[in-house]
Amino acid sequence: MLSVTDQPINTGALLKAFEAEAPNSGGIVTFSGLARPEAAQGRVKSLFLQAYTPMTENGIRDAMDTAKTRWPLEACTIVHREGEMVPGDTIVFVATASKHRRAAFEAADFLMDYLKTKAVFWKKETTDMGETWIEPRPEDYDDADRWTEQETA
Repeated sequence: MLSVTDQPINTGALLKAFEAEAPNSGGIVTFSGLARPEAAQGRVKSLFLQAYTPMTENGIRDAMDTAKTRWPLEACTIVHREGEMVPGDTIVFVATASKHRRAAFEAADFLMDYLKTKAVFWKKETTDMGETWIEPRPEDYDDADRWTEQETA
């Protein structure tokens, strides 16, 4: 399942539905990313994310398809917010299921690296000091690059 939504994300309900979708899995891994209360520019008042539909969804779907070919996944879900959020709001929910835990962990990590560096979202943070457009950090690109390095090794 893939959803990019302006509605709040209910991780408990999503997890319950996901578990029902993968009854034969031996391992389920989930990740929830939250809007942070602090930034380099001070206390965060809000975070705004804008997707570029349908390019954003198509890219995420391609990443999910790649994960399904690289790891023996039994199920995979990504729900990503767009629009205005406040600190503590869930920005993203990623869930992967496989017969074995390692595949579920690696696939979830791969998908988060894609979302952090390649998914088409514009992110603007508003703090006490003003507004700042957010770009991926060099460490985010380093994390994502290891998946490409593994393909060529």
